[in-house]
Amino acid sequence: MSREVQVRFCESRAVRSRPATHRCLVIAGTSGDAEALKEKITEVLAGMGLRLSPDKTLITHIDQGLDFLGWRIQRHRKRGSNRHYVYTYPAKKALRAVTGKVKTLCRQVGTDQSLDALLLRLNSVVRGWCGYFRPGVSYATFAYLSHYLWSRVWHWLRRKHPKATWKDIRRRYFRGGSWPASQDRVLLNPTTVGTSRYRYRGAAIPTPWPATA
Repeated sequence: MSREVQVRFCESRAVRSRPATHRCLVIAGTSGDAEALKEKITEVLAGMGLRLSPDKTLITHIDQGLDFLGWRIQRHRKRGSNRHYVYTYPAKKALRAVTGKVKTLCRQVGTDQSLDALLLRLNSVVRGWCGYFRPGVSYATFAYLSHYLWSRVWHWLRRKHPKATWKDIRRRYFRGGSWPASQDRVLLNPTTVGTSRYRYRGAAIPTPWPATA
């Protein structure tokens, strides 16, 4: 691997009067290169009155992976081959966050309200979450979220109609299919969102730094 340093992701966030928080992912050559780069970055930031957070600064091997901005970035062996590739997919923490929101909404929206009121709030949360994680290897996570959504809405309907049978609930809320729906909207199925992949550009990415031996 070349000693050229690449910055792949970055985020800047300021919260009211708190100082701005900047996050970046730096890819270096070896562990020694990363340690040397960390010292240089510390010096540069010190001149600007900034500093690295010890709790959020991590040097790790790509095979061990890391979580960054909700993504899990890790190198795995491609199934059915001996080749290894770097995959980006939703981190477990991000998945727990969205399932927690789904569970909370199913509790906040009372059974005295219509199914449409519940679907309106659920679809908004799930659509935004899936849109953020579309450009990655996210289908397996979307499939899990799809099953979780169906289960939570089904339990909500059971609480709404405790004496109704499965056939009665399906006839009223599933439109003859297997996915919950009201008169105005259908529960968003994450597996139908689809995924997209960033094209690998490799050496075609322009760099302002000259290559050194």
